[in-house]
Amino acid sequence: MISLGTLIAFGVVSLGMVCSPGPNMIYLISRSISQGRKAGMISLMGVVLGFLVYLIASMAGLIAIFNTVPIIYTAMKWAGAAYLLWLAWKAIKPGSASILEPIVLPIEKPSKLFLMGFITNLLNPKIAVLYISLLPQFQDPTQGSLFTQSAVLGLTQIVISFAVNLLIVLTASKIASWFGERPTWLKAQRLVMSGVLAGLAVKLAIQRR
Repeated sequence: MISLGTLIAFGVVSLGMVCSPGPNMIYLISRSISQGRKAGMISLMGVVLGFLVYLIASMAGLIAIFNTVPIIYTAMKWAGAAYLLWLAWKAIKPGSASILEPIVLPIEKPSKLFLMGFITNLLNPKIAVLYISLLPQFQDPTQGSLFTQSAVLGLTQIVISFAVNLLIVLTASKIASWFGERPTWLKAQRLVMSGVLAGLAVKLAIQRR
């Protein structure tokens, strides 16, 4: 089984990933403000389903494919690092908008809200990086079944992400309003998030397979 220390370390990484800006956060904040908390919750359920798809793929042996064909893993690693660096630059480039400045979205039916949340997460490169590149770093074949370890780590990530995203949905308008009235804090938020993303990109690029 996975040690408590390893589980806590992975939990910290998962928390850092979900708190960094990305497609899921943009969509949930924008949807919750444009259409209300109920729409945000339905969208969040779609996001959670996307997490489950990645978890099932990981448990089914997706990692083994990358170990068998290292060039695919290497390409994914560099693509992931490049994506994180792009997000970091996007956060601080001149004239950039903060992640907390919502996008106006059209009103959609519940079924489409769920589907859009699912697709947004499924096509989110940051989540692919987490499951393909980072999760295997916390697995140890000497500690038992990798299948079980993948399940425990994946469920830990899903619980943490759900809790954070739920808080985002419930407080989206207040968060956006508070930062909107404080441009200095808004700028500081962009700088901090840019630094976090750049750090994750460098760590991902230099880590060994």
